[in-house]
Amino acid sequence: MKKVMCFGTFDLIHIGHLNYFQQAKEHGSYLIVVIARDETKKRQNKEIIFSEEERLQLIKNMKIVDEVVLGYPDNHFKIIQEKTPDVLCLGYDHSISEDSLKEKLASLNLYPQIKRMRSYKSGKHKSTLLKEKILKIY
Repeated sequence: MKKVMCFGTFDLIHIGHLNYFQQAKEHGSYLIVVIARDETKKRQNKEIIFSEEERLQLIKNMKIVDEVVLGYPDNHFKIIQEKTPDVLCLGYDHSISEDSLKEKLASLNLYPQIKRMRSYKSGKHKSTLLKEKILKIY
């Protein structure tokens, strides 16, 4: 079994998220999705619509996902150490560079492949853009 892990907030689930999961699943047979914690998002001054538990339940009910876990707010690498994925899939807009991630993982004796996923109609299906459109309506 080849384990794949991907990360995100997944606050407003949309087709771009599904596409991200589909791309990630192409790299293995078992997909683990790590949900960003509310505490982490608050520290980043990002508004949260659904709580971490609600987001966890939403993703848990997607057939393509095999396991859903909450991340650790004070140590983003702890979940990787616990689950030991073979592949880490980053979103196209994930801010960390592959090289710095590889370096940090190597310091923890972790050597998963790192893959950057493609965007899915990024000008249209991006959570921040969708939130803006929704706020305009209301």
